[in-house]
Amino acid sequence: VVIITGGASGIGAATAEAFAKEKAKVVIADLSDSGQELSDQLNKAGHQTAFFRIDVTNRKQNQALIDFTVDTFGDLDIVFANAGIATDGGRAAADLPFESWDLCINVNLNAVFTLDKLAIEYWLAKDKAGVIVNCGSIHSWVGKAGITGYAASKGAIKLLTQTLAIDYAAKGIRVNAVSPGYIDTPLLKNASQEMKDALIKLHPIG
Repeated sequence: VVIITGGASGIGAATAEAFAKEKAKVVIADLSDSGQELSDQLNKAGHQTAFFRIDVTNRKQNQALIDFTVDTFGDLDIVFANAGIATDGGRAAADLPFESWDLCINVNLNAVFTLDKLAIEYWLAKDKAGVIVNCGSIHSWVGKAGITGYAASKGAIKLLTQTLAIDYAAKGIRVNAVSPGYIDTPLLKNASQEMKDALIKLHPIG
């Protein structure tokens, strides 16, 4: 039984489809109702999925997500904390509104910690193993101009993940992160072709 936040599009949607094809029961959690469309599509293909609409920055809604998952599928085994946004818009720190910083940190870091913590609490209470995968970024490791909030949040994901892994390994709870390079998802929908071309050149594989 898997929870995927940001599951309605991009990496999250691809992951939901992959888990479903491996016979997992998948809860697609997203702010966008297109997650319901994806769930319906997967269910018509014979898979077991459900959609839960969530603002990941709301802690009560994160608890409701776990409760919904357990009520719907009977348990929780895996969490993919994937929801993320980019609010910098190429602006350096002096030009970045505090509101943009706060939103990026709340979605990309605070919400990940919230879901991770609540899942760990569930597994500890049940005395069972569990798996967390947090979605970091290439910017968990290297910086770039104009991504202050995004890089700060994803850099924090790296060390949050390592710390949780150390704290709970003995309890059978595995915590890892993936650090993708730039992926052609809706997160880049507002990027100019010039910017996309520049990003492609940063990747050895093109």
